[in-house]
Amino acid sequence: MKHRYKDFVVLGLGRFGKSVAQTLAEKGYEVLAVDKSQEVIQEVSDYVTHAVQADATDMDTLKALGIRNFDVAVIAIGTNMQSSIMATLLVKELGVKYVLAKAQNEMHKKVLEKIGADRVIFPEREMGVRIASNLVSNNILDYIELSSEYSLVEIATLQEWVGKSLKELNIRSKYGINVMAIRHHDTVNISPRADVVLHKEDILVVMGSNEDLARLHIL
Repeated sequence: MKHRYKDFVVLGLGRFGKSVAQTLAEKGYEVLAVDKSQEVIQEVSDYVTHAVQADATDMDTLKALGIRNFDVAVIAIGTNMQSSIMATLLVKELGVKYVLAKAQNEMHKKVLEKIGADRVIFPEREMGVRIASNLVSNNILDYIELSSEYSLVEIATLQEWVGKSLKELNIRSKYGINVMAIRHHDTVNISPRADVVLHKEDILVVMGSNEDLARLHIL
C-alpha cells in the first residue's frame, strides 16, 4: 500500500479497529469510524474526523456515508464472520481502492480473499509472531510477515558489521537479504548506496526469505 492514500474508513471498532482508527488519526489522516454501538462511537469521536453509528452491512447506509470516496477501507469487524464478509463485499462493490480485512481463521481468510480483499490479516497472530521473535533474538527490534515465506525485519547492526560498508559486507550475495533502509538517530536513509558505512547505533530495515533471515540468526 502506498502513501498516496489519505482517506480511511474503519468498519468495526473493537480493540483492533479502535487502535487502527486512532493511529491513523494521530498521523494526520482523514478517518471515518463506523460501528453499530453508540457507546463505542462516543469513545472514538474525540480523535477521528467522523464517527458514525451505522450498520456496515447495509449498502444504502454505506452509500449515504460516501464510502466510495474513501481510498482505504479497514474491515475490523470482530466476531461476526458473516458481517465481515458482507462489509468487505459491499465496499469492494462501491469501488474502494484498497480493502484490508481482519480474519478469524483460515477459512474466513480464503473467503475474504475470494471476494476481493486486497490484504487479509490476523492481528493477534501477527502480534504473537512479533513478540516471540523479539524474545528469541537479541538483534530484532520489529518484524512484519509479508507472506508465509518472506519477512521485513528491523534489526540492530550486527557487531561484525560495524565500521564496514554495504559493499564490503556484500549482504545481498552473502546472506540473500536486501537492506531497504538505514536509520541513524533521527535520519533515515532509504535505498542506501553501497558505500554507506554502518555504525554501532544504526538500525537496519532488511527484507528476505524467512530461511535466509533464520540463517543469519535474525529469526
